[in-house]
Amino acid sequence: MDRNIALEFVRATEVAAIAASKWLGKGEKKKADGAAVDEMRKRLNDIDFHGKIVIGEGEIDEAPMLYIGEEVGKKNGVSFDIAVDPLECTDSVAYGRGNAICVFAASPKGCLLHAPEVYMNKIAVGPNAKGSINIDSSVKENITAVARKLNKEIGEITVVVLDRPRHEQLIEEIRETGARIKLITDGDISGAISPSVEGSGIDILMGIGKAPEGVIAASALKCLGGEIQARFVFKDKKEKQKAEEMGIDKPEERIFHTDDLAKGNIHMFVATGVTDGPMLRGVRFEEDKTITHSIVMRSRTGTIRFIEAFHRFD
Repeated sequence: MDRNIALEFVRATEVAAIAASKWLGKGEKKKADGAAVDEMRKRLNDIDFHGKIVIGEGEIDEAPMLYIGEEVGKKNGVSFDIAVDPLECTDSVAYGRGNAICVFAASPKGCLLHAPEVYMNKIAVGPNAKGSINIDSSVKENITAVARKLNKEIGEITVVVLDRPRHEQLIEEIRETGARIKLITDGDISGAISPSVEGSGIDILMGIGKAPEGVIAASALKCLGGEIQARFVFKDKKEKQKAEEMGIDKPEERIFHTDDLAKGNIHMFVATGVTDGPMLRGVRFEEDKTITHSIVMRSRTGTIRFIEAFHRFD
């Protein structure tokens, strides 16, 4: 059943990606996001399953959203907790940049960390470097350990980092090691997943990004065999209190590993590219068809499928 429903889920990300891509470069990130939300919701509500969104978008967005607590599907059949980002990288679509994707993850009830809309410091690697990282170690120590595990020179290691002022010191420390840096304007879900995707050219994700995106990335890494470690970064006591109210004990001290963010062994992760990135190609419109590129993963079997779909419309 979960094999069939995984393919139904990818149809939801496909229609969302197509809808969002029509706003490419038009400077309208809310309209792009709203188009993705509307199409994804419609498609999900046509599927025979019962889903409850536990990681959604929009606690701080003003755009239409698939909100936390919303129930989707036909409300029958198998039940899942849902983590969703109908359009990661809204700015990238609005301003014609890369790395935008539509993302959907499903797991059994209670398996996904209910993360507040705050930031986390994260480090992620692929399966071949699993076990070599420690979020408490220095940048140099982590890069050196990953290079050793991958049998690479440090100068051959590529670290993906969000291009933000908060990462100036991190970028400087990476440069001091001699490692290569791939800066991205948005999209640390795909950034965290990329080291686990063969041919991405990325070895490590480092830096601070939103906590819900960390949970979604962990669902993918459960399927891919990669590893993520994370720790909350609170701006004030109010953010810490919010995490405590969501049932997280001593949130300022705790290190979250992959299995803390996404428990269990029945996870599904699907994503469709909206614009070109290291993991997926973006939507392409041709004379008689629209082409999408997606990834579909299941943790139970470790199966990874890349799907190039040709959509013909009247």
